Amino acid sequence: MNIRRMLVLVVCSAVAGGWSACLADEGLWLFNKPPLRILKERHGFDPSTAWLEHVQKSSVRFSTGGSGSLVSADGLVMTNHHVGSDNLEELSTPDRNLLKTGFYATTRDQELKCEDLELMVLMTIEDVTERVHGAAPKRTAASIAQAARRKVMSAIETEAEQRTGLDCQVVTLYHGAWYHLYSYKRYTDIRLVMAPEESIASFGGDTDNFEFPRHGLDVCFFRIYENGQPLKPEHYLQWSKQGAADGDLTLVSGHPAVTQRLNTVAHLKFLRDIEMPATLENLWRREVQAQTFAGRSEENARIISGESGGVANSRKAFTGVIAGLLDPSIIREKLKSERELRLAVERDSTHQAEWGDPWDDVAVALETYQRFFDRYSALEGRRRALRSDLFAIAKNLVRLAEELPKPSGERLREFRESELDSLYLELFSPAPIYDDLEKYRLTTGLMALAQMLGGDDPLVAKAMGGLSPSERARALVSETKLKDVEFRKTLAKGGKQAIAESNDPLIRLVADLEPETRTLRQRYEDDVESAERDAYAKIALAQFATRGQDMYPDATSTLRLSFGPIKGYVEDGKPVAPFTTIGGAFARMEERKGVDPFKLPPSWTQHKDRLDLTTPFNFVCTADIIGGNSGSPVVNKTGEVIGVVFDGNIQSLVWDIAYDDAQGRGIAVDCRAIIECLRKVYDAGALADEITKP
Repeated sequence: MNIRRMLVLVVCSAVAGGWSACLADEGLWLFNKPPLRILKERHGFDPSTAWLEHVQKSSVRFSTGGSGSLVSADGLVMTNHHVGSDNLEELSTPDRNLLKTGFYATTRDQELKCEDLELMVLMTIEDVTERVHGAAPKRTAASIAQAARRKVMSAIETEAEQRTGLDCQVVTLYHGAWYHLYSYKRYTDIRLVMAPEESIASFGGDTDNFEFPRHGLDVCFFRIYENGQPLKPEHYLQWSKQGAADGDLTLVSGHPAVTQRLNTVAHLKFLRDIEMPATLENLWRREVQAQTFAGRSEENARIISGESGGVANSRKAFTGVIAGLLDPSIIREKLKSERELRLAVERDSTHQAEWGDPWDDVAVALETYQRFFDRYSALEGRRRALRSDLFAIAKNLVRLAEELPKPSGERLREFRESELDSLYLELFSPAPIYDDLEKYRLTTGLMALAQMLGGDDPLVAKAMGGLSPSERARALVSETKLKDVEFRKTLAKGGKQAIAESNDPLIRLVADLEPETRTLRQRYEDDVESAERDAYAKIALAQFATRGQDMYPDATSTLRLSFGPIKGYVEDGKPVAPFTTIGGAFARMEERKGVDPFKLPPSWTQHKDRLDLTTPFNFVCTADIIGGNSGSPVVNKTGEVIGVVFDGNIQSLVWDIAYDDAQGRGIAVDCRAIIECLRKVYDAGALADEITKP
């Protein structure tokens, strides 16, 4: 991978805060604080309040992690195939593999219900910063202040839900400098309408993932139903007939997951040297194990395809981020910016008294975290060893019984009242659970736990139950009743007593691990998370005071607006054109001899003569996107759909920590290719008509 030196990126990034001087089209902007001046001065675009509201209320957040958009008057939602792949997998059977064959419902009654999918549309945003900050007096210990803020955040959510009937969440912005109340319309009757074959959605596989040129039809269509009828949304996006051209401005509305651009130098080094290498090692192991399982049979490959693809994608993404962190220019320019901001605070006695040295506070919190990082991450963090569906169900049931008796503001965040509907939808999902896959996951998970903590560790001994990993996994899966949804509901209703009396082996396993897991989580939240939240809020306030508030916050999986022109770039001295064509997919297959993952599905090869091979297929733009933006609509100045984001190139992977548009690009499926393929490959003219209807 070739990550170029990025001399402009930190000067223009959130860590530097110098937006007024920034030349790149950087930013994951809030819809209630859009970059109006920048858009007008740089692109001659002055979006109205009505334009912003329309795009906001046409945008959709997927519970599976991703974005989408309403694109018809009958509740049709467009997203990526890989965003919908979990649902495609759940709806498949050994005799009907929707990932392999694709799917198209020619009539409404053929649309397939997705039992555990929820979609959210953001309706309103309200600034509640003053009330949240008022929950804790200044100079209160960070952990105590954070607990107080959580209580008032929960109260705000409950009050708003009772007042509006919407799903309400208080969102932390600028790592705690601001707090906004986001109110969503929640939909749970979601039905699959159309998905192409996975072989064209992810054409090129891991080889072409995060690369360009690309040739992928990474799209998927669902429909929202309300009261048994297709939703009639007030807002949905019209389809562009002309599409876009080189140099045209693109605007992206989506839900970027997490960025770490505000991070201090100490924090970036912690990521570079400790957290990300450990995470990458974990992903490598899981990827090899998944490939081994998939190789045993076609059915194995089907039921693990989502996990296998997700792990491979994460492995490649983290590799790119680490490569960026190892670029000395990033740390050097970040250090320069940090020194300038620290000096500005030190020179102002009021600021010094108000904020102290939050950069040192972050460093101290990370030193604390390093002392229990391995143990915490093995049980609770990103590297957690046990990832089985059945184990997750057991863990949620055990924690639900413990948390529900508490006031909402004192619970673990995922058990607050505002989160329970989503939790129950997942917990009581009738989605299939496969014994062989669960045994594999638990076997490899127990092995990983032993490798991370040591075979003689008392906690590992509890987890093993006196058996080998494979024997223990076999016993857990064969003896548990948690595959029965009614059994889960009975345990949930029975609360603490039912959990204490249950002899289900997975419930007992979680109960054995839970005391130490909870202790470690509490330690992380009190000594690390709370301290970082307090420190980063002060750093953000210092930026506001010294550099102004014309800056965007780090991503938080909430709706953001980004923008930038369609634009090619130069790589290894060669120009990379901004568009590919449908004909390029056939040329790529021929170049690679038609060997998977470069084999087009039969529907394409059989209908090649019907296709206009010059139709634009994928394009790149400089709009600032990261993970979570998958499925985001790409619109033009009039708010018409011109594409759908599905990836970034290899040079964009560093955007998690710093943005640069010298080569970094977001990648989208062109709207013209979508219509061309619906009509001429999939005989889905009715769907194309619905999308393009004025």
